[in-house]
Amino acid sequence: MKILIIRFSSIGDIVLTTPLLRCIKAQKPDYEVHYLTKKQFLPVLAHNPHIDRLHLMEGDDLNAVLQELKGEAFDFVADLHHNLRTLRVKESLKVKSSAFPKLNLQKWIRTNLRLPVMPDKSIVMRYFETLKPLGIVNDGGGLEYYIGPQGATTNEDIPTSHWYGYVACVIGGSYATKKLPVAQWQLMCKTIPYPIILLGSIDDREDGNAIAAIDPVKIYNSCGKFSLNESADLIRRSRVVVSNDTGLMHIAAAFQKPIVSFWGNTSPDLGMFPYYGGNDLHGIVSPKSFLMERKKLYCHPCSKLGYNRCPHGHFRCMRSLDMAVAANAVENFWKH
Repeated sequence: MKILIIRFSSIGDIVLTTPLLRCIKAQKPDYEVHYLTKKQFLPVLAHNPHIDRLHLMEGDDLNAVLQELKGEAFDFVADLHHNLRTLRVKESLKVKSSAFPKLNLQKWIRTNLRLPVMPDKSIVMRYFETLKPLGIVNDGGGLEYYIGPQGATTNEDIPTSHWYGYVACVIGGSYATKKLPVAQWQLMCKTIPYPIILLGSIDDREDGNAIAAIDPVKIYNSCGKFSLNESADLIRRSRVVVSNDTGLMHIAAAFQKPIVSFWGNTSPDLGMFPYYGGNDLHGIVSPKSFLMERKKLYCHPCSKLGYNRCPHGHFRCMRSLDMAVAANAVENFWKH
């Protein structure tokens, strides 16, 4: 049987689909697995051994890749994105398909009325519902991430002071309201007694410089210096990860790293919390995950994605997080 998995974006969402790929290959080894995503996310899946073929969409243009897909004669489509573009793919291929439940109504109620209507489980479990017709079940093995030889880093890539262990701090984020403010990072990094590597894109470079300025020896600003997979390798080599709600957080979970995560306009109960294989938010809480969230703030959460600025103007969801508590969580993970 030939299966097409569809997830166009983004880094974290794609990483959260990796347990399905492993389970298909383990439970149905004769199945051929194809994956459709955007070309910009090729590094996330390029080295995954459970994918037989990757199909890449250039930008938002489906036309070219649709012709490629039509020539594959798929038997089943697992739609893990579930939007108008994936509907077009399914209508073009005309084969049996299944789409994961996005729970858009529940998300709207959670982010607009602040009512706790979301299920107490990771989005991974909802992804697995698309594979029920094939008899594929979750093996509890968690997420996976494959770096490849070109993504490997060495001690020569980081300061000597960091060779024997460091805390990886992911300061980037897809939206401003998902990013802990620089002043908060400075407070926490000043308190943490261990070497720190700041991770982010070139757009985070200036913020990284401001954070590293408080202690240039202890804090190494790597923002913009490494590729995605090189940054993932620095995550893999770290002892503790501190992160905004972003793709590298999920990569850290794939490497089973202890994570202190910050939640601004989004909330972990939307299903995107660090997932280690069997944990949820309340019933089976992972000892490797420490969530920093202002649960009783009247306006939190306010979005399932994010904004360029706080819609209420105060950004208390991030600015009022206690950095002493965060630093203490980092120390506990480091020691234990």
